[in-house]
Amino acid sequence: MSNFYKLLKEKFPRKEDIVTEMINLEAICQLPKGTEYFISDLHGEYDAVDYLLRTGAGSIRAKLLDCFDWQKIVAVDLDDFCILLYYPKEKLAFDKMNLSVSAYKTKLWEMIPLQIQVLKYFSSKYTKSKVRKQLPGKFAYIIEELLAEIDRNPEKKSYFDTIIEKLFELDQVEDLIIVLSQTIQVLIIDHLHVVGDIYDRGRYPDRILNRLMAFPNLDIQWGNHDVTWMGAASGSYLCMVNVIRIAARYNNITLIEDRYGINLRRLVDYSRRYYEPLPSFAPILDGEEMTHPDELDLLNMIQQATAILQFKLEAQLIDRRPEFQMHNRQLINQVNYKDLSISIKGVVHQLKDFNSRCIDSKNPSRLTSEEEELLQQLMIAFQTSESLKKHIDFLFEKGSMYLTYNDNLLFHGCIPMHSNGDFKSFKIAGKTYGGRDLLDLFESQIRLAYARPEKHDDLATDIVWYLWCGENSSLFGKNAMTTFERYYVSDKVTHQERKNPYFKLRDKDDICTALLQEFDLPKFGHIVNGHTPVKEKNGEQPIKANGKMLVIDGGFAKGYQKNTGLAGYTLIYNSYGIQ
Repeated sequence: MSNFYKLLKEKFPRKEDIVTEMINLEAICQLPKGTEYFISDLHGEYDAVDYLLRTGAGSIRAKLLDCFDWQKIVAVDLDDFCILLYYPKEKLAFDKMNLSVSAYKTKLWEMIPLQIQVLKYFSSKYTKSKVRKQLPGKFAYIIEELLAEIDRNPEKKSYFDTIIEKLFELDQVEDLIIVLSQTIQVLIIDHLHVVGDIYDRGRYPDRILNRLMAFPNLDIQWGNHDVTWMGAASGSYLCMVNVIRIAARYNNITLIEDRYGINLRRLVDYSRRYYEPLPSFAPILDGEEMTHPDELDLLNMIQQATAILQFKLEAQLIDRRPEFQMHNRQLINQVNYKDLSISIKGVVHQLKDFNSRCIDSKNPSRLTSEEEELLQQLMIAFQTSESLKKHIDFLFEKGSMYLTYNDNLLFHGCIPMHSNGDFKSFKIAGKTYGGRDLLDLFESQIRLAYARPEKHDDLATDIVWYLWCGENSSLFGKNAMTTFERYYVSDKVTHQERKNPYFKLRDKDDICTALLQEFDLPKFGHIVNGHTPVKEKNGEQPIKANGKMLVIDGGFAKGYQKNTGLAGYTLIYNSYGIQ
């Protein structure tokens, strides 16, 4: 007997067991489609993400309008009830403080039957088994009984009321209401798709990840910011200094120090020793006020120190990886250290706010012995952070470079193309990759790098960095990342980053059809694409290529909203179609 049949017999020892399972699976296939919810570019903005998940992106309110005739329920305000479903703990605390004891108890009596009705309505498309799995053990039996008796038999009203009255006596009503609200939130979204960039400038990517880890069904398509954190945990010094630099730039060092427990004391001392605050490195606060100028200065100096470390390490990587074809990005080697100028595309620019104190003009990319020791100490701190490891493990467990799901293709960034629609090729180790093969290569290398965290400059680890800024990176999607120029060159012409032709070609029906075919999907499928904000104020639309291409970017990062004109787009796919 083959291993397959042995395993099958372990789970289904009798013929009757197999028949029962077959009937069950076939019946499940006939149920209405569960709701899929797509979000992208969360950028660490926990409150906005949490609100969308609590409300089902407005789906809870919409279904409440279907569930009840609110004109007949005069005793309950729809908005008030919605708040209870979204934020039950906070709402109960508010009502308890502002209502009399009797009025508060009366309100709780009114809420429970409504919540049970809502839960029954929301769970009607699922099997009892699936609903049961979402119920917390403490109240599972009670909720099942209430669901069964809410409108089955009027003669059992006293049975229903007795359960609730006993809950009051045992001081458990508030807990039940909280559990009912949370279960409703879970059932409104059957499957969550996170199409990249949980990390970036926002303060709380860790809280978002903790929230996602509690979500029953989800997948993640990695974004460029996610990959840099994954790279840092995998042993890439470049990725590590990059995430520190970005954290300093956006006033988010507390994520690294306080919540991930990574000691930056030696970096702080090093930054203070060799750098002083300069205008080009002023932290970006996204409207937040800071009361301590000393903190601003420290972030400024950390940003400078990590920027120089990044440019040194980048030049070293480019030297050992000529196949990346990035020699034009070794800008730290191209500086004229006599007059602190640089020639870019034939034009000489005077550098501003460029501190060369830690740079050997004869060998600019060389690290000092102090810098080497600093980087080694920081890497140990990153790789021994238990909370960071927990989050990175989760990203690897649930994540991938792309996903095909229900005839839809999900990915963050782009599929690198030439202007004629052909896939751009990336040659590595004597083999050429493009299209789907390219993304498969990137994923295999990311996973290999994480499996060997003790290696810091092998090909797999270097490819993780390439995904951040390489021209053929599907996550970056531009010809160059002009971080050096943005810091040190005043002429904004040098700051330009040219997008891959994909971003224009994705408007075309035939291009999207070819992409679907590349990933073995039918022509009637859809592409769900995260990464680039939709600039609606300039007339851009999120639906492209006759509906084949759906561009979502949640617009969570406040800093991008002034460019887009709105907070962004998410996507719902349920039994009624795509919305």
